[in-house]
Amino acid sequence: FCTSSVGSSSSSVISSFKPNQKLAFVSKSANPLLHVVGGGDTITQEEVTETKVPISDATEIDEVSDVRLMKDIEMLSDMLAEVVKKESPHWHELYMELRKHGMERAEDPDNVEAFEKMKKLAFDLSPEDTYGVMRTFALALNLVNSAEVHHRLRVMRSNELRAAGNNHIGPLPMLDDSVRGTIETMLEDKEATKDEIFNKLINQKVEIVLTAHPTEVNRRTLLRKYRNISVFLDALDRPDIHPYEKEETLNSLRRTIAAIWGSDEIRRQKPTPQQEAFGGHAVIASVLWDAVPAYLRKLDAQCRVSLGRSLPIDVVPIKFASWIGGDRDGNPNVTPAVTKEVVAHQRLLAAKLFLGELNELYNELAISSRFSEELEVLADTIDDPHDKIEKYRRIIGHLRRRLAKTVKVCEDELQSLGKSDYIYTSTSVGDSKSMIGMEDLKPILESSELMDPLMVMYDSLLKTGFELVAEGRISDIIRRLSIFGMTLVPLDIREESTRHTLALDAITQYLGVGSYKDWDEKARLNWLQAELSSRRPLFHTEDLEKVTFDKDVRKTLDVFKMASLLGPGSLGAYVISQAQTASDVLAVMLLQKEFGMNPENGKMMRVVPLFETLNDLVNAPDVLDTLFRVPYHINAAKGKMEVMVGYSDSAKDAGRLAACWALYNSQEKMVKVGKKFNMQLNFFHGKGGTVSRGGNPALYRAILSHPPNTINGQFRVTEQGEMITQNFGSPDIAERTLDIYTAAVLREAFVEHVEPTEAWRNQMQRVSDVSCAAYRQLVREEPRFVPYFRQATPELELGILNIGSRPAKRNPKGGIESLRAIPWTFAWTQTRTHLSAWLGVGEGLTAEDENDQKELKEMYQNWPWFREVVDLIGMILSKTDFSISKNYDDILVDKEEALLSLGDEVREKLVLTRQSVVDVSGSDPGAGPHVQLLRRSSKIRHPYVDSINVVQAELLKEIRLMGDDSKLSPEMRRIKNVRKDALICSISGIAQGMKNSG
Repeated sequence: FCTSSVGSSSSSVISSFKPNQKLAFVSKSANPLLHVVGGGDTITQEEVTETKVPISDATEIDEVSDVRLMKDIEMLSDMLAEVVKKESPHWHELYMELRKHGMERAEDPDNVEAFEKMKKLAFDLSPEDTYGVMRTFALALNLVNSAEVHHRLRVMRSNELRAAGNNHIGPLPMLDDSVRGTIETMLEDKEATKDEIFNKLINQKVEIVLTAHPTEVNRRTLLRKYRNISVFLDALDRPDIHPYEKEETLNSLRRTIAAIWGSDEIRRQKPTPQQEAFGGHAVIASVLWDAVPAYLRKLDAQCRVSLGRSLPIDVVPIKFASWIGGDRDGNPNVTPAVTKEVVAHQRLLAAKLFLGELNELYNELAISSRFSEELEVLADTIDDPHDKIEKYRRIIGHLRRRLAKTVKVCEDELQSLGKSDYIYTSTSVGDSKSMIGMEDLKPILESSELMDPLMVMYDSLLKTGFELVAEGRISDIIRRLSIFGMTLVPLDIREESTRHTLALDAITQYLGVGSYKDWDEKARLNWLQAELSSRRPLFHTEDLEKVTFDKDVRKTLDVFKMASLLGPGSLGAYVISQAQTASDVLAVMLLQKEFGMNPENGKMMRVVPLFETLNDLVNAPDVLDTLFRVPYHINAAKGKMEVMVGYSDSAKDAGRLAACWALYNSQEKMVKVGKKFNMQLNFFHGKGGTVSRGGNPALYRAILSHPPNTINGQFRVTEQGEMITQNFGSPDIAERTLDIYTAAVLREAFVEHVEPTEAWRNQMQRVSDVSCAAYRQLVREEPRFVPYFRQATPELELGILNIGSRPAKRNPKGGIESLRAIPWTFAWTQTRTHLSAWLGVGEGLTAEDENDQKELKEMYQNWPWFREVVDLIGMILSKTDFSISKNYDDILVDKEEALLSLGDEVREKLVLTRQSVVDVSGSDPGAGPHVQLLRRSSKIRHPYVDSINVVQAELLKEIRLMGDDSKLSPEMRRIKNVRKDALICSISGIAQGMKNSG
């Protein structure tokens, strides 16, 4: 969804989705919120709009704005050079020579001589030299990224200071994709009143779901070091930095770069699901734990300035959830025991984090008089000889002991699972003396057990004249509790639909009533409804051990057994991947009921079908129509249903254009079905970071371009892999991300969407059909495609990366159709072909009929959704590179005319696609708003990435020529392993340079 633009001034964001309206948020008219409070000069609108933008947002390097960035990169490069030269001056010379030719090519992409020199250098490299050079390039690109992250924040802060003049008029940035800019625009354009905006804001919810999808190529240890580099750069910017402090900071930078160089940047083993979960927990504990309340504090202040009202303490428009440790779709490593372990660790970490907060609050609230009546009553219920006068402390002390008991309970559970090493990974609860007297205390397991006394203390402070104290730490703790709860994040469970079908088939055969998987949909529905309505269980679940089910069936049933035993708040949604029918949903509801999870006791997880192929999206409205006629489902849903739509797999199934139109149509029709049955539909968007997987580098604009009536203040979306690092890797960037999400969902509630005409719909259907046919013809029907794909890209070698716990394929024996969307996209990204994002687009947008062509242009001009789709494709086309792509073919593809000609055909399709985008948009694809997010940034990176691409092609050739390890001598195996390490560095370097992987 969101890539490298977070933290930048998004000048490309449209102000409103009305036809022909100017693409800008801040108008030239007077703005009532731009007057300095309490006197002073008025800030003109021109001063606000003339702010400089970060390097990611403009077309050319600005010698004034970006000179500091270039100096930072030069300084970091020099420090890296010192380290590399110390180990091998020769590696440094090779690196500098390759980069020089890369810079020449970046200045003139048609410079054939520079490209040929790069190829010759790559061909002549020894295995050891290849490894050293690839390590240097990969590290250099990471340093560039760290410098640019710092620069984005630096420019944003500079803009704010310029815009604010002598007084700050709101803590959030004055940008069109910030809550502040959004509110100002709506008020200025009289689109809504302050009360209307406030009411929408306090009732909306964005839920960000962290996933372990394997797209983060850097090790977590190194990510921390790169984050520290941005922190050191920030310290160097201080105007009051002492010369000694400056020298120490520079030394810290040198030490960090040296430590990174000395580290093994390669994962030698695949991470376990538990290790992936710890990565997600680390982001929460080290960044989000502080960034979220800090952002809500700023949002509260902004509401006071812009709307004249404060954000209620119990209102949190941002929530988090997780799939890490619960997503078992195609991942045999995520077992019921793993999920139980991850949940226990999350609860342990949450208890320790809140315990640390209460320790600080205890020190802060040493108040000995003026208590509310409710607080007096609560304090009197606590039998404690300590803190008789300081009653806030008496309550907090009791809560601390209960949290210590919670920690002990979680530690005991992890020890029983044989996982005692987790106990020592987080903040200590204290020595053994602090555990005395805890035997009779109840652990805090539900959020309300902590929230209720916190609210009593908060209200007491407000009532007794301590308002400033109430707005301090206790407010942050309350907001943290509202967002993270006592489980850190609720864990979703995801499983593929056929697993449930096979489980029920085993049960029906065990009961002697037939074969569930052989029944048609009508028979399944009849049986499921009868069993859901029955009070009789299918079988006694306590006898599960005695029933001889297949091991895979047993594993599926054990998931439900485990889920039924987890504590309150541990779980979120149960997502069914590859969902196709109403029976797929009812099957999961029946299995939950069988293990005691039902609507009556509140234990039933909400069941969320995931529609992710073209056919499934087309059929989804009919599936919902059937579901909404089932009484048990209606009773359990309570007027709301969540539906997940898959962007990655739909694009892989049908191509980008057909997937986009299917997603638009399907959501529209599902909303109509929901209205028919008075059901509120909440969509869960399964998006990746890349365009081919539903990503969008302009998050605000992307949310506004969703189909009408499909968001309605409720937005759930996945964040994964390198996108988690990019969007939540540091507190400042995390706050900016949260601000964009909040602003976009708020703005969408008031935007006047353009409804496509019937003619536009028909035209889009034609485009979709033609595009899909062209995409599938090459990917599914062309017999040369699979061997070409596997030879021309590093798809077969991606497995050595060890970047995720799950296999690259759902079915290990399957072909392209079973390959997951991530490695499919990852492979094409590496070769700079990006085929997965544009294949079929050229044929779809090319119209022989003049009227069709005219209509496409009209759609681009007047339909924001269509314009957004075309602009994004234009952006990805600007990242393709003909020469790089052809070089992979020349070096790697068998010298068979049929295979080599297919590469030429692919590039011809690329030419067609570029021309079709030009014809429809009326401009070069390199001139679109999304390209502006990339152009200067790419100019900096291309000298590095081009060099890595050329070397990577040679590496792939040499590794493949060496053949099977078993036939190699020890020395040749050593050489092959060196080349493999170099290949891994090259894959990582390209991913960093392109700012995304899968």
